Amino acid sequence: MILQRLLGDRIDGGSLTLVLPDGQRSSVGTGAPEIVARIHDKGALLALLRNPRLAFGELYMEGRLTLDQGSLINLLSLVIGANRFEDGGHKGRLKKQLGFIKSLLPRRNDATAARRNVAHHYDLDERLYRLFLDPDLQYSCAYFHDTARGLAGAQADKKAHIAAKLDLRPGQRVLDIGCGWGGMALTLNRLAGVEVLGVTLSEEQLRVARQRAEEAGVADQVRFELVDYRALAGRFDRIVSVGMFEHVGAAHYGEFFAKCRELLTDDGVMLLHTIGKYGKAGKPDPFTDKWIFPGYHLPSLSQMMAASEEVRLIATDVETLRLHYAYTLRHWLANCHAHRAEIVALYDERFFRMWEYYLAAGAVAFENGAMNNFQVQYVRDRRALPITRDYMVEAEQRYRAMLAG
Repeated sequence: MILQRLLGDRIDGGSLTLVLPDGQRSSVGTGAPEIVARIHDKGALLALLRNPRLAFGELYMEGRLTLDQGSLINLLSLVIGANRFEDGGHKGRLKKQLGFIKSLLPRRNDATAARRNVAHHYDLDERLYRLFLDPDLQYSCAYFHDTARGLAGAQADKKAHIAAKLDLRPGQRVLDIGCGWGGMALTLNRLAGVEVLGVTLSEEQLRVARQRAEEAGVADQVRFELVDYRALAGRFDRIVSVGMFEHVGAAHYGEFFAKCRELLTDDGVMLLHTIGKYGKAGKPDPFTDKWIFPGYHLPSLSQMMAASEEVRLIATDVETLRLHYAYTLRHWLANCHAHRAEIVALYDERFFRMWEYYLAAGAVAFENGAMNNFQVQYVRDRRALPITRDYMVEAEQRYRAMLAG
């Protein structure tokens, strides 16, 4: 049976039926939800058997695999949920089926490659991001005090959470590495009266960020530059980096932390927010690497610590955000579905299915797979911060109230 070859017998809490090109059916599992997927040609079936991790997303994107019943995210939840990380799914039968994939080799990500990889994703039409992100264009994990809280509120809470960990003071110089469309930099300036330099490799993000600073009347306090962080000089009281470290590449972790230490003042504080992996880091997901984020690598906590320890950056606070990104991605996916016609008009149906698969697979990976988010606070000097976390709690409450108001 085709599905047994791909998945084994570990489907619980639902059923999956695969309709083959000749009309034959292969089924596994029982109960609801009932998912029925259809393979439209023999070539698609062979591709799925050869390399399911890559082929499933590509076939869905191309319309060669469609759903007669059920939703994409329910299908992915059914499959990945039956092989949860906590239950040893990362060592289960599905992984053995994919054993032909070679183990990860460190990939180089020089300035030219980094610029090209960033442009592939972040220089897409600004209107696409405005259709599914919150109004502040936060394209990273939100922070949910309440899982029923809306996306915009949770993103505001994320910024307050990070700002509190930076222990900001008016007039400090802050560096935002990978500043996106400028929302974090503008918020830090608003909350604490700090001067911010945001750097990006995306021309589209740079344009939007500079426009926002001008409109807010703070372009003299919040500046944005198109520059690789490795080319920066000078020193900063605070460094923040949200959603950028995933693109650094394992081969460059030592270089990244060494440069951050060089840029940080002696009593400076750094907050690094990144997608990461439980256990050991491995080879990138082939669909995401090929179609969404070329050259990315998700670090394990041990990789981050080993690289930062080499340059004597002291980790003063570590937080693992386990499910927050799953909630975030489900909000983004719902927004995409709500604006499907507009996204198709911007691009086409194939692009929409690619984007839908990317968001749905990401949500399920955070719910059942090995993915999570790390927030790690670093200092050069052990005396740079108060010795208890009380200052974070007080500042976060104050910042949340300011943003809510």
